[in-house]
Amino acid sequence: MENFTYYNPTRLHFGKGVVSKLGKSAKQYGSKALLVYGRGSIRRNGIYDQVVDQLSEHGIRFVDFEGVKPNPLASDVDIAAQKARDFGAEMIIAVGGGSVIDSGKGIAITAPSQHQVWDFFSGKAKPKKALPLLAVLTLAATGTEMNPLAVLQDHDTGKKIGYGHPSMFPAHSFLDPANTFSVSRSYTSFGVVDLVAHSLEAWFGVGDASLSDRIVTSIIKEAMEYGPDLLDDPNSYELRAKIMYAATLALNGLTNNGRVSGDWGVHALGHEMSLLFDIPHGASLSIAYPAWLKLHQQKLKHRISMLGKALFDTDDDSQTIKELESFFTKMEAPIRLDDIGINNPDQRQALLQSMNKNKAQGYHHKLSDKDREKILAYMSLA
Repeated sequence: MENFTYYNPTRLHFGKGVVSKLGKSAKQYGSKALLVYGRGSIRRNGIYDQVVDQLSEHGIRFVDFEGVKPNPLASDVDIAAQKARDFGAEMIIAVGGGSVIDSGKGIAITAPSQHQVWDFFSGKAKPKKALPLLAVLTLAATGTEMNPLAVLQDHDTGKKIGYGHPSMFPAHSFLDPANTFSVSRSYTSFGVVDLVAHSLEAWFGVGDASLSDRIVTSIIKEAMEYGPDLLDDPNSYELRAKIMYAATLALNGLTNNGRVSGDWGVHALGHEMSLLFDIPHGASLSIAYPAWLKLHQQKLKHRISMLGKALFDTDDDSQTIKELESFFTKMEAPIRLDDIGINNPDQRQALLQSMNKNKAQGYHHKLSDKDREKILAYMSLA
């Protein structure tokens, strides 16, 4: 087992009606906030009114930044950070799923600085301070509500990458499973895929950590047991709660304790699909993961077999990959490029060129241009 330091300062408020604690929590950071959200769904489902009522009740003035897209843009973060500066915001309140909260993290470190957010993501600068971030989660998927990580894309450089810094932990996160009732069937599915993929990235990292392995497989089992049920019963509070909690645990640091780190190669591949074709993040992962496993089937045979024994009661590595594909299909997630309309040679060649240009690969399991060509073939085969 590797040495590790576990640190997680986020105060998590989980359960029915926890947004009622938002105003009191926010008040300790000041009286002016930038309220960040997506393209209007929180106005339609009433969550916006819940948040605004809390802020008004506790005397917190705010300005809105509306319109964060599902694959969030660095340019939007810069615009929002300037709006926060102009208003004199003392905190950021992000209401939404991973894209909104990730954007909130970027705004939080950019607003107090003279930098653009991509300066941090590209390694040109490091945050010296950050505005406090309070998150109201409306989609169970990314785990961003309890970690210091964010992913943004920048069309000027043609990259979509992740970045993390301790100052980016949310100060408070509010998780009411009822606030995910209005999430569409497809995004509910993609959220389950995302939490499974996060768990697998830890599993295929480096380091002998048996208890962390058991946490990983328990999280995936939770998703496998309750994910399909949730598609059948999307208004079940208990099912929404189980998936929301699993998504949080999948990326709050627990699964990496005792390891050097996770790998994150599959996410790097998925980011290229989202960058070029603007497909949902979870949909890219259900396509990329089986292909990545097939490429590494011999190299990682032991780990794949261990995973299969824990999840599917098989130590056959080929069967384990088939079972994972079957689960993704059961969740109505795509497993081939054809499933999302990437079905002509020009599109696929553009994807390969982008993956090679940006050297999409993991921290531990490196990929050559030839490897990425093979992965593209696996993603394309029926």
